[in-house]
Amino acid sequence: MARMHTRRRGSSGSDKPAADEPPEWSDVDADAIEERVVELAEEGYDPSQIGMQLRDEGVQGTPVPDVKLAADKKVTEILEENDAEPELPEDFRNLLEKAIRLRGHVEQNGQDHQNRRALQNTESKIRRLADYYRGDELDEDFTYSYEVAVELLEE
Repeated sequence: MARMHTRRRGSSGSDKPAADEPPEWSDVDADAIEERVVELAEEGYDPSQIGMQLRDEGVQGTPVPDVKLAADKKVTEILEENDAEPELPEDFRNLLEKAIRLRGHVEQNGQDHQNRRALQNTESKIRRLADYYRGDELDEDFTYSYEVAVELLEE
């Protein structure tokens, strides 16, 4: 698959091992995993960070290598069921933060054409992702602008 904003081919990445059930050494029950996921979400962790916390620290000292295998639900599904989901999707929020950082840098360093191009590419990704989320996670009349991004992240 090609990269989005270059003419180069992408590099292949590693695949997760094909497993149908969690390993025997990780015998944490699904209810304990769900409680821990909601607890971490209330502490302010994003879904990807929750997965890493469960992988590294685990539940009651037992690591959880894959939440979906152990609980039969994804982290985001668990958060939706318990009304602990974030206001904005994580990928969209990360792109907004990156665009704000780049905008501040470009305003201070007007001669930095490489980062000006990176800002254009990031804002393009934001608009494309906003089209995907519009109606579900975002308002129907949402349009991206720098001011809107700053306002959304301050909430």
